[in-house]
Amino acid sequence: MSDLLKRTQAIKLAVFDVDGVLTDGKLYFLVDGSEFKTFNTLDGQGIKMLINSGVRTAIITGRKTPVVERRAQNLGIQHLYQGREDKLDVLDELLAELGLSYEQVAYLGDDLPDLPVIRRVGLGMAVANANEFVREHAHGVTSARGGEGAAREFCELIMRGQGTLDAAQSAYL
Repeated sequence: MSDLLKRTQAIKLAVFDVDGVLTDGKLYFLVDGSEFKTFNTLDGQGIKMLINSGVRTAIITGRKTPVVERRAQNLGIQHLYQGREDKLDVLDELLAELGLSYEQVAYLGDDLPDLPVIRRVGLGMAVANANEFVREHAHGVTSARGGEGAAREFCELIMRGQGTLDAAQSAYL
């Protein structure tokens, strides 16, 4: 069994960054000052499957926008933290609330603000188009780019390692 699959076995919480992970990393601003983001439906289905397998989910992002709140609600993501650059501090708060340890957390990020969490958790991964320095310090790197199926790949890796992926997929046969 690969090191990544071994790391998935203890995972109880999967945490996602947004810009560059659940999106392609581009920021779209309209004339009125509002913004919009595009999300990948494959990623969304992966997150729903992961939740249904019993893994809790969270988003920790440095930006704050109603679009992310709506996406989190649509997917059933249980914990949402926006406008927080201090991601490790946020994770510490969440772990205390849930009674979990770092080893029980998987994190998917793409840039330097994600690195302290990536290095601390049981499974810290970067998306394929993440900053090079972040990729070098992650436990693994997805083959898909952020906003293009990386979150789905991450979710399926966790489920594969925990033995829940086949059942989740078979439900659609």
